[in-house]
Amino acid sequence: MKRLIALMLCLCLLLAGCGGSKDPYTPTGDGLTYDENYTGPVPTSPSQDTEQKLSLPYYKELPLNPYLCEDFTNRALLTLLYQSLFVTDRDYVTSPQLCKSYAISDDMKSYTFYLESATFSDGTPLTAEDVIASLQAAWQSNFYKGRFVHITEILPTPDGGITINLDTPYENLPLILDIPIVKAAEVGADRPLGTGPYTLYSTAGGESLHRRTNWWCKADMAVKAATINLFAATSTTQIRDQFQFFDLSLVCADPGSDQYADYRCDYELWDCENGIFLYLATCRDSKVFSNDTVRTALTYAIDRDYLAEEFYRGFARSASLPASPLSPYYNQSLADKYKYNDLKFLDAVKSAGMEGSSIVFLVNSQDSLRLRVARSIAKMLSDCGLVVELKALSGSAYTDAIKYRTFDLYLGQTRLSPNMDLSAFFATYGALSWGGVNDLGAYALSLQALENHGNYFTLHKMVMDQGLLCPILFRSYSVYAERGLVSELTPSRDSVFFYSTGKTMADALIS
Repeated sequence: MKRLIALMLCLCLLLAGCGGSKDPYTPTGDGLTYDENYTGPVPTSPSQDTEQKLSLPYYKELPLNPYLCEDFTNRALLTLLYQSLFVTDRDYVTSPQLCKSYAISDDMKSYTFYLESATFSDGTPLTAEDVIASLQAAWQSNFYKGRFVHITEILPTPDGGITINLDTPYENLPLILDIPIVKAAEVGADRPLGTGPYTLYSTAGGESLHRRTNWWCKADMAVKAATINLFAATSTTQIRDQFQFFDLSLVCADPGSDQYADYRCDYELWDCENGIFLYLATCRDSKVFSNDTVRTALTYAIDRDYLAEEFYRGFARSASLPASPLSPYYNQSLADKYKYNDLKFLDAVKSAGMEGSSIVFLVNSQDSLRLRVARSIAKMLSDCGLVVELKALSGSAYTDAIKYRTFDLYLGQTRLSPNMDLSAFFATYGALSWGGVNDLGAYALSLQALENHGNYFTLHKMVMDQGLLCPILFRSYSVYAERGLVSELTPSRDSVFFYSTGKTMADALIS
């Protein structure tokens, strides 16, 4: 049926001509919604009595190890194979998963966690040793290491728990502990065992996921298939074609990637936030941006909504504060004070006597999409009176330019922790403090925000009023699915198949 539908749609597009075609979906805050004027065929939802048939793509040659895997296609499978101490929904609300109960020290610098009676897919029980080994492996990984900036040690307790000690008070450490847990002996394996609802089976004919009949957890999930066939893919284009014309029923794509392949068929669509933060940062040695008036007004020069739509196909949320707009730390009324208003920046440039001044704008040339975004930003700045030299560098040339501050402005991209910790930007020798953005006052406020979420407002106000960063947007992945197959899907950050056990943080807290 899907093949027939896709072929009919493609035929319609060919007959209509590329210039007159219309997408059947339009962007909204929660992904995409169906256009009621679209006249293409819409399959009916499968009967509840029909067994759910689900097939997913993956790259067979890449790992499914959560600490080694950085590819978003393979990471989409992780929620089905593994569980974590806590999970976080799309609104950044945390709930326990493998954690049965936990306690917090009075100074909020030490957390102790006790485990559910969970089992791995081979039937062996989950232990504190497994959790400690998994968290230590995550600590060393590129994907998760930014979450461990303030963690000093992870230790077992005599009564079978795990204690995590910090160098600063944390109000909500569980928010960053949605890290998959695997067997201690397999933290370096390509396909380690997990405690999740599915287990991986390999045969001569390929690999597949099988629902565990002995799963320790009885959580309600949008995915209910007894068996999930895995399609071994070699490219994003192949995945797109297999979804549109053949048997793939759900895929995860990255509209912000150079390898993104556009989809032209009938589907349901969600966005899945990934924490990737795009921003501008200035060099303190810059003649132009060392001027407080110009630097603090930079935020008004950037049309964030245009960039999100034009270059990220709507799968990005414009942000004029350095936090995800979906997070509880984003204050919309404060954000509105720093939104796009190019006349304000033009006036700032003129009043500072900087009209016609030249700046070097640095961007990493290895990311062609980011390079196109930088060109658009360069035009915005040029329209406001600056002469912009866009310098696209890669490799050691790029890192040397950053290190030795041979730039006025650069376009950066990083993956912020779920708690939106900014301390790496402002700490002395911080991992993200390029160009002299380090600031003791902002660093102190970053720590205070971790201790009490009410301080995020003060931190963000300082960052924006002093022009320490110029936020642009937070990116998302796109999730395409056969219509009616998994309509109850609620993707959260880095978790396409998010589910909760129904237990709350208050239920698990030991007072």
